[in-house]
Amino acid sequence: MTVRMHTPGVLARTGTVAALTLVTLGGTMIAPGATGDVEAASVSAHALRVAASKRGAPYRYGAQGPNAFDCSGLTLYSFLRAGRALPRTAAAQYVRTRHVPAAARRRGDLVFFHSTRGIYHVGIYAGNGRMWHAPKAGSTVRLERIWSPGVWYGRVR
Repeated sequence: MTVRMHTPGVLARTGTVAALTLVTLGGTMIAPGATGDVEAASVSAHALRVAASKRGAPYRYGAQGPNAFDCSGLTLYSFLRAGRALPRTAAAQYVRTRHVPAAARRRGDLVFFHSTRGIYHVGIYAGNGRMWHAPKAGSTVRLERIWSPGVWYGRVR
């Protein structure tokens, strides 16, 4: 993903000839910091694919994979396979992420369920109001609708 820059400051720094050449050739200029966003999106997409590949794996309290998971064990495993280390618990994972509003959520962001007592569940946002998660004892990893409007989102950096 590239970010198009249309500001006089960029033209002044890159030179008018270079900017005109880009426009003529239909090129784009990468904004500073955009590479980090692209990398984070790639990592999140990979983690989402890993979580989806674990569909049907049984829930087991404290399990971190590769054959059984609890909720934070699934997110930890998925992001570790994508190259990012996360803490063990859902609450610690929330602290480690960049918090984003629901309107800015993206596929691969973490979905945190909370109550007055704290964060109690986590999944990986899959788009269209759904997430991959390991719900509870007796169940398996699955894609499910987010059932509560009271969730927070976090982006793994």
